[in-house]
Amino acid sequence: MKMRVSAVQYHLHTIGSFEEFKQQVEHYVKTAAEFGAEFVLFPEFFTTQLLSIGDGKGNALSIQDLPNFTEQYLALFQNLAKEKQMYIIGGTHVIEREGKLYNAAHLFYPDGRIEQQAKLHMTPTEVKEWEITPGDSLKVFDTEKGKIAILTCYDIEFPEIVRMAKAKGADVIFSPSCTDDRHGYHRVRYTSHARAIENQVYVVLTGTVGSLPTVDFMRANFGQAAIITPNDIPFPPRGILAEGEINDDMVITADLDLELLYKVRENGSVTTWRDRRTDLYPDWK
Repeated sequence: MKMRVSAVQYHLHTIGSFEEFKQQVEHYVKTAAEFGAEFVLFPEFFTTQLLSIGDGKGNALSIQDLPNFTEQYLALFQNLAKEKQMYIIGGTHVIEREGKLYNAAHLFYPDGRIEQQAKLHMTPTEVKEWEITPGDSLKVFDTEKGKIAILTCYDIEFPEIVRMAKAKGADVIFSPSCTDDRHGYHRVRYTSHARAIENQVYVVLTGTVGSLPTVDFMRANFGQAAIITPNDIPFPPRGILAEGEINDDMVITADLDLELLYKVRENGSVTTWRDRRTDLYPDWK
């Protein structure tokens, strides 16, 4: 079983309307469709671009205003997923539920269904500056191509949660991210490789590029998409199927061969998933 995936290095810049946002999103989805992608990943916090539209008085909107765009955001991606008959991981979008803000990833199915995975681990900025509430459960999603999980940015830095996703059957981890400097980017990138090796899964990673000069905490972005494999003989030696050019506006695409994962888990040079010492440390069922 193979699945073709694309990851969008989304270019953040000031816009004047939701229509401009829509046109940019459609451009990336159409590009991925031209490459035959079955799954498309957008980055974390890319919808903060909508805050640059402003209030009509020269002021940017605040993070508390972002949920006002939720209905339009959902309709846009739902329609694109149905039109292109692809799965779209619509990055993350800040939603409001019972008076609390959540940084939620959304999975849009070709048949119109929408699933959601709230980010589970909050960075200090998300807590102190934006008062975002962490999610309280991990989901694994069934697709026609296999089981996937969506773990956002900081989530991938915690080995326990990825171990749980693999234990629930996920073969591919999609990780939308948003990092503002090299340090943050490399934390997410290096831990993505570690999670792929530890669990013998694929990790599809992408981030924001560009700048939103009027939006607090989104003025700097450092990003690069990568499609990451375990490090074993059937895969590329560096564990990279594809990667983008750092901080460029682009889409990358590669094929994930799930049969290779199953073979490596049984007969690889190392069998890290099978060889975990559950007699010494906890396991997840």
